[in-house]
Amino acid sequence: MEVERSVLAYLHSHPQAADTLRGIVNWWLPRQRYEISCLRIEHVLDRLVAEGLLHRDELPDGEVLYALNRQATSSQPN
Repeated sequence: MEVERSVLAYLHSHPQAADTLRGIVNWWLPRQRYEISCLRIEHVLDRLVAEGLLHRDELPDGEVLYALNRQATSSQPN
């Protein structure tokens, strides 16, 4: 089921895509897993920012830099 969902998700994102079995295994599936993982990680990072454990700074190119919120960690008891 996971492979089916990954292939279909890739094709929905890239409707003009076509490839061989080898290409699908080497490119589509790892890329799809990476994109899904990135979304999951982004949600976790957003939650940590909302909780005040991390802070985020937007860089000039639009990328976001995450770091430990030292003010939040220094106020927590040991």
